[in-house]
Amino acid sequence: MRLQQRQARETGICPVRRQLYTQCFDELIRQVTINCAERGLLLLRVRDEIKMTLAAYQTLYESSIAFGMRKALQAEQGKEDLINTAEELQLQKIELEKVVAELRLKFDQADRRSAELREAEEKKHMEEVQFLKKTNLQLKTQLEGIIAQKK
Repeated sequence: MRLQQRQARETGICPVRRQLYTQCFDELIRQVTINCAERGLLLLRVRDEIKMTLAAYQTLYESSIAFGMRKALQAEQGKEDLINTAEELQLQKIELEKVVAELRLKFDQADRRSAELREAEEKKHMEEVQFLKKTNLQLKTQLEGIIAQKK
């Protein structure tokens, strides 16, 4: 009835319910102690043990909450570091893409120059071959003429 009057929760941690149960248990210890002192002392020890266990659980809970908060803050800091690193890498990527574009342009220019030089060399070589063929033909003609005169 007192639980309902003080609107104690039925489940979970409820300080109102704990207080009422503690009062009830203390009254039970008092009544048992009147009948048998040994049983009363044993119930006192049980009550103290329960209080110490609850205090230990409370400390453990608070410690775990603090640990979780520290880890969450570290994760947040790590996230910010990763974001900064990602931004730096994006900037480096852009710079490297510019370098790649410049090098491709230089490569294309060098390739064109090389092709032009190759064409010029081939043209020069072809002219030289034509000249040598022409010279060879003239020499053959002259040689045939000289041979024909000697006969």
